[in-house]
Amino acid sequence: MKIPALVFLLAVCPLGGAAVRVLQTRVLQTNAAGDNVHVIDPATNKVVGTIEDIEVPHGVTISPDGARIYITDEARSTLDVVDAKSLKVTKRIPLSGHPNNVDVSKDGRQVYVAIVQAPGAVDVIDTSSLTNVKTIPLKGGIHNVYVTPDGKFAVAGSIPGKLINVIDTATNAVVWTLPMEAGIRPMAFTRNTDGSTKEIIVQLSDYHGFAVVDFVARKETKRVALPDVPGQEKETQGIQGSPSHGLAITPNGKILWATSKYYDYVAAYSLPDFQLLKVVPVGLHPEWLTIPPDGKSLYVAVAGKDTTVAVDIRSMKVVASIPVGFVPKRITSGVLKTE
Repeated sequence: MKIPALVFLLAVCPLGGAAVRVLQTRVLQTNAAGDNVHVIDPATNKVVGTIEDIEVPHGVTISPDGARIYITDEARSTLDVVDAKSLKVTKRIPLSGHPNNVDVSKDGRQVYVAIVQAPGAVDVIDTSSLTNVKTIPLKGGIHNVYVTPDGKFAVAGSIPGKLINVIDTATNAVVWTLPMEAGIRPMAFTRNTDGSTKEIIVQLSDYHGFAVVDFVARKETKRVALPDVPGQEKETQGIQGSPSHGLAITPNGKILWATSKYYDYVAAYSLPDFQLLKVVPVGLHPEWLTIPPDGKSLYVAVAGKDTTVAVDIRSMKVVASIPVGFVPKRITSGVLKTE
């Protein structure tokens, strides 16, 4: 029997009983012009909770054990720690400057926070003490930071610096950088058969598409332009230098999804050959993307409609439009510990 959005884990108690730990798959949608985060159940595509009192939430990520949610708070310049069960903020950790996006290490011991405030940095948060233990200085304000699928690196992108910075998560030192010809927007990662990072897929300022960077060779190898839509006027209002601003790769590594803010669609590309499979209209100004662990649906933050749109990946059709908060942008998904 399949239970796609609900998993029960049993732990034996010392007295012979069983303690039940409930893990539930959730989609977390931040609202860039609001003070909350909406929690969506992908089994029903309904909002089942909200995280309140985070003025201008930016990035969001879930701890590997599902017990905590980490959210960057633009108004306070803090990393806000949220209890996954109660959805309440339990701690606000001061950062070295104004933050943007955030990610967590695969072992859950460190959170990496992009500091967009000049001169730019990545803050390292120890999740045991919940303190800011290191600031890694980088050139240019850092917009996005990602931990690679194998957990070995944190990759930070700068818009003004036009740089990709690669940090070794074992030492928290920068091991290489790659200048690009435009500002670094969202990124995603393809994998080799051994799980190591093969490519960085990166969106760039003022480019309607994405670039492909060979991770080992440390160089750009390909550009893929998203298709124009014949007969449809290009949307240029509110683009803010990012006509394509959202990426996601299916858990099986076979499909890459990218957003078009010019034409209000998401596009699917086959991997590893980057062949266009489908264009799916989703609404005004699609932004960030996420795919829950079961790989069944793509969730699109549609900033111009104040909705999160669900796309069935098998049929490549929109199956739900979920009202959320004001100007939804950053989005993530994963498993939360709810009991």
